Amino acid sequence: MSGEPQVDFALDTYECIVLYPGAAGRALPTETVQRLQAEHASHMQAMQRRGIILVAGAVDGQARDPDPPLGFGLARTGSVDDVRSVMEADPAVQAGLYRVDVMTFLCPAGSLEFPLVKTES
Repeated sequence: MSGEPQVDFALDTYECIVLYPGAAGRALPTETVQRLQAEHASHMQAMQRRGIILVAGAVDGQARDPDPPLGFGLARTGSVDDVRSVMEADPAVQAGLYRVDVMTFLCPAGSLEFPLVKTES
């Protein structure tokens, strides 16, 4: 699918972030993994405070896929490339513990709310 679907209602556009296990993850020492996971959590919280990430969390990795997603998030910046850049700056992604994919997510306008996101007035 390319472009927006042709529908007779308005759509909201978000950037969908999916986090997967990285290539280096299994080879890293436990202490390094723990440190990187803490740095990842701090990075995500900072991105939420800055209003870049609207919501993010862990995904149950018990999927049938041999490379199941570990986390999911939504942003609304208007740029998949900008969100990808922010996520690639995550220390855990840089170290290879995680890898990230960012894509466009479309849904009916007004169907999602983010009550924890602070709006500036």
